[in-house]
Amino acid sequence: MTERYILAIDQGTTNTKGLVVNRSGKPLFRASAPVHLSNPRPDWVEQDPLEIWRSVLSVVGRCMQHTPANTLDAIGISNQRETIVVWDRRTGKPLAPAIVWQCRRSSDICASLQIGGREKLLRSRTGLGIDPLFSASKLTWLMHNVPGLQKRAEAGDVCAGTVDSWLIWNLTGGAVHRCDMTNASRTQLFDIHRQQWDPELVSLFCVPLAILPEVMPSSSILGMTVSLDALPAGIPIASAIGDSHAAMVGHGSYEPGSIKATYGTGSSLMTLVAAPKANTGTLVTTVAWALPGQTQYALEGNITMTGAAVQWVGEFLGLKDSVGDVISLSESVPDSGGTYLVPAMVGLGAPYWDHTVRGAILGLSRTSTAAHLARAALDAIAYQVRDVFEAMRIEAACDLPVLHADGGGSSNDKLMQFQADILGRPVVRSTCPDLSALGAAGLAGLAIGYWPSMESLKDLIGAGDTFLPQIEDVERRRLYDGWLTAVRQTRFTGRTNRTSSAN
Repeated sequence: MTERYILAIDQGTTNTKGLVVNRSGKPLFRASAPVHLSNPRPDWVEQDPLEIWRSVLSVVGRCMQHTPANTLDAIGISNQRETIVVWDRRTGKPLAPAIVWQCRRSSDICASLQIGGREKLLRSRTGLGIDPLFSASKLTWLMHNVPGLQKRAEAGDVCAGTVDSWLIWNLTGGAVHRCDMTNASRTQLFDIHRQQWDPELVSLFCVPLAILPEVMPSSSILGMTVSLDALPAGIPIASAIGDSHAAMVGHGSYEPGSIKATYGTGSSLMTLVAAPKANTGTLVTTVAWALPGQTQYALEGNITMTGAAVQWVGEFLGLKDSVGDVISLSESVPDSGGTYLVPAMVGLGAPYWDHTVRGAILGLSRTSTAAHLARAALDAIAYQVRDVFEAMRIEAACDLPVLHADGGGSSNDKLMQFQADILGRPVVRSTCPDLSALGAAGLAGLAIGYWPSMESLKDLIGAGDTFLPQIEDVERRRLYDGWLTAVRQTRFTGRTNRTSSAN
């Protein structure tokens, strides 16, 4: 019997991956292509939508070399979230650079919303607070700053959407403008209770409703491919889901109280909850995934700079390999020597949500070296994860006994060990390097009948690597107290500077 396959496309912030998966859920081939980030101004982060699309074509082409066209049953998509793309409805040509989730250019728009007292409305409808991370204020900025865009959008000549919708549009030759519910839930325009675009919020952000995609379940047939190079026509696009949500699916732990951390350019912690949950503002509520007639919710905390902080240190030190050389340096010292890096270069995400603060290095001494700074960058990832973990433990009213880990940063054994040490809990690392892609493949398989239920996906998940805490409670408290002090000092300095500037 001929083996059948699913092709998963994982479009991330700095690279696009393709993964070929068989009916046993086993990855058989992978391909990767880089995607570049541009910083045309301080705090601006953008990408070329056409480069994103070319990277997808590249990995699809290489995957199809190992997959006979007549054996491909479906495509699944996972994608970087909150990044927004606008394009011409008739030609498919992008009308502006993609504004990346890290970008802070809409900070003033968010500040005006906070002054106007809109936080309560947004949290109650969307589960999200006010922050430039989310897509809506980016769209507002585009409407105000791209000449003629607002008028063209109101005339129905423009499409806008998160990266999944941009890929679906291109894969279907412009026949379909759709996104999935997880991506919609990250925009601040989507009512997560009624599960539809909210007319009042669309109006608040000056976004014409007509430019937004149709919202679909994460596991469903979102469209059919046209013939594209090696990719045949008529292949169902059977899933779309934000990458962090896809990783949660990939871990195979689907009960409320399960918690995972994805270590990437930034990091996302997510814990499942039975229903949308009002929270204190330290976390957000989001759609974890959606099946036809069934929606799973989660609490989430987003950290803006984790892997990006390591890269920043490498660039700051002028190292040839901005990531690899930092990791090597960090391993040359036993600890950070009392140095703390607070990587708030574009503000702090959860649980602080302070987009005006900027980064700081604290605790330097006469004997501090570049290696200590490198180690502090790795440690900062674990400290920020604990910040969010503690907020989740309180909000979810659950002890959260184990942290599941995935993403590129989780491959670092020393980071995973320090994470277990600073949490005081076991960390179980997925052995799959492409967990988001695997999660998207699983949901695609559900949609086409490969597997009968979410529970059946658990059988596809292999065992992970477990890291147990190895330090004493008193040392754990000392290290973490030092981090909290560093964060307080950084935020205080930021407030002082803002006050001085205002005067």
